[in-house]
Amino acid sequence: MVLTGATRGIGRAAAIELAREGVSVAVVGRDEARVGAVAAEAREAGNADVHEHVADMTLMAQVRRLAEELRDNYEHIDVLANNAGALFASRKVTEEGFERTFALNHLAPFLLTHLLLGRLGGGRVITTASDAHRAGRLDLADLQSERSYSAMRVYGTTKLCNILFTRELAGRAPELNANCFHPGTVRTGFGKNENGIWKILTTIASPFMRSAERGARSLVWLAQSEQGGRLDGEYIEDEKVVEPSRAARDPDLARALWERSAELVGLSSDARA
Repeated sequence: MVLTGATRGIGRAAAIELAREGVSVAVVGRDEARVGAVAAEAREAGNADVHEHVADMTLMAQVRRLAEELRDNYEHIDVLANNAGALFASRKVTEEGFERTFALNHLAPFLLTHLLLGRLGGGRVITTASDAHRAGRLDLADLQSERSYSAMRVYGTTKLCNILFTRELAGRAPELNANCFHPGTVRTGFGKNENGIWKILTTIASPFMRSAERGARSLVWLAQSEQGGRLDGEYIEDEKVVEPSRAARDPDLARALWERSAELVGLSSDARA
C-alpha cells in the first residue's frame, strides 16, 4: 500500500494501524526525518514491511519522480491512498506556477494516480476528501484562485475536486475501485502549517475534534475491508456511503475538471487516469 501524507495526523495513524494488521506500507512524506520516524513507529507496531519515500507533493516534478520510484520498486500496488493535503492561509504559487492548495490537494493525486495506473489493476484508490467540499465553488476559468483567495473556500473547492476526480476515475478505470472519504474534523497539524488566524483557531478547537486514529478509520476500512472493496465511486463518512453535494455529483463538471487537470499536468485530455 502506498500512503501519501503519512507523517502526521490520519496518515500517520493509518500507517501504524495498517502495519499492525500486517499490511506492507510505503510511507510518503515531504520531510525525510518525519518519514523515517513514522516508518520506525509502524515497524514497531506490527510484523510488516515498511518502506520510505520522500517527495514534496506540491511540485508535479516530484510527483513524477515519486511515481517513477514507486514503479521501479513495486510490481503491483494493491492500494494507493491519496492522503496528502493542507489548508494554506494565504495564496502562494509554486515554482511550477500552480496555486499550492490546488497543486497539493488535487493535481498531485490526479497525476500520481495516472502515473501508477499500470501498477494498480484490481487495486483500490482512496482519496481523502472532506465535508468542506459542500462550501466549495469550482470555477474552471479560475482554478488558480487568481481573482480572489479565501483559505477555507479554496480548501473546500479542492475537496470538491477530490470527489469529482474519484467519481470520474471510477468510470474511466473499471479495473480498479476508486472511493473517497471524509475523516471528520480531526486533531492534527491541519491548518497549522503557517502562522496566523488558522493556526490559532485550530489550536483553540483542538479539544473538540476527533482523534487522528478515529479519523483514519474510514481510510483503513476502505483499504482493507471486504465491504470497502465492493464500493466504487463513492463518498464515505464513518464507514458509510453518503451522498455528497449536488456539484460533486455533476458528471459534466467532473469530466471538464478531468480534462482541464490533464492539460495542466501535461497529460492527454483523454487520459483515463
